[in-house]
Amino acid sequence: MKEYDIALIPGDGVGAEVTKEAMKTAEAAVRSSKIRLNWKWFDWGCDYYLEHGRMMPEDVLDVLSGFDAIFLGCIGDASKVPDHISLQLLLTIRKGFDQYVNLRPIYLYDGVETQLKKAVPGSVDLVVVRENVEGEYAQVGGRFKIGTTEETAIQTSVFTYTGTERVIRYAFELAKRRGKLAGQGEHVGMVTNCSKSNALNYSMVMWDEVYDKVARNYPDIKRDFALVDALTMWFVKNPEYFDVVVASNLFGDIITDLGAMLQGGMGLAAGGNINPERKYPSMFEPIHGSAPKYTGMGTINPLASIEAMKMLLEHIGLGEESARLTEAIKTVLAEGTVKTRDMGGTAGTSEVGDEIVKTLS
Repeated sequence: MKEYDIALIPGDGVGAEVTKEAMKTAEAAVRSSKIRLNWKWFDWGCDYYLEHGRMMPEDVLDVLSGFDAIFLGCIGDASKVPDHISLQLLLTIRKGFDQYVNLRPIYLYDGVETQLKKAVPGSVDLVVVRENVEGEYAQVGGRFKIGTTEETAIQTSVFTYTGTERVIRYAFELAKRRGKLAGQGEHVGMVTNCSKSNALNYSMVMWDEVYDKVARNYPDIKRDFALVDALTMWFVKNPEYFDVVVASNLFGDIITDLGAMLQGGMGLAAGGNINPERKYPSMFEPIHGSAPKYTGMGTINPLASIEAMKMLLEHIGLGEESARLTEAIKTVLAEGTVKTRDMGGTAGTSEVGDEIVKTLS
């Protein structure tokens, strides 16, 4: 029997509730295989901060380094800890483990309603590759003369050639594997460069130049370009057009929330923080917040967490088991009898997980 060690950080708010559903569906997905998932639960987050003065232990990276993957529920509770402090748990792991790709699949399932009329189940099938460790979120800068009328804040973006090149190359390799355009002409995939080089004349001009250089190595992948503001318009107008979109840290953060609306809401949106070289463990999470006011009510949609767990299984090499979980999710959503409130139903959090487990049986 092959074993995999998975670290669980449920975090704050509804994190524990959705993490339990992700665990239970993963166990069901591997049940018929000779696979054992060993779970280790870490109670880090805002309550940990109130007790210890930090969001996680000082040796957090050493603690997590031996795991095959990490699952993160959700972080943050502004009533306990300011958001810019609680976010340090997430950022410490992302940067410490060089998880430089934030991978956001955006797929609209049959049976899921979306507010956008142009979004059709099956035709919305794209992935955003977001640079995850530098760019606009590099945390370089400072505040001066605090509390005076002359107070000044400087926030500096950091774009390195290496950081830009590797995330863009990942996007092209992903487009090649997806093969979304295969059979539709000379190209087997497309990578849209999300930029703002008309206004950001240093960072984004370099970004564009690196994109062009990488693209020359992939003649079978179609090049595409969109300024970030225009891209939000095209996401709404022609969501079926896109295949892989590569974006900087900030731009990727913004457009993936819009992407969540394309696929039916934040309750279905999942992401992975990937170290492609597998030198360090990667981390998977729902992209919704911790929703503290719903804690313990059992009403939150667990599908984003189950989707994140599906990505985790695929990443550690359990492709068949991940595909099995995908089919179960598709079946439950298409049937439409078990839906949480955000999807127009009355089912509770555990009921959705139970139905997926039942489908996997």
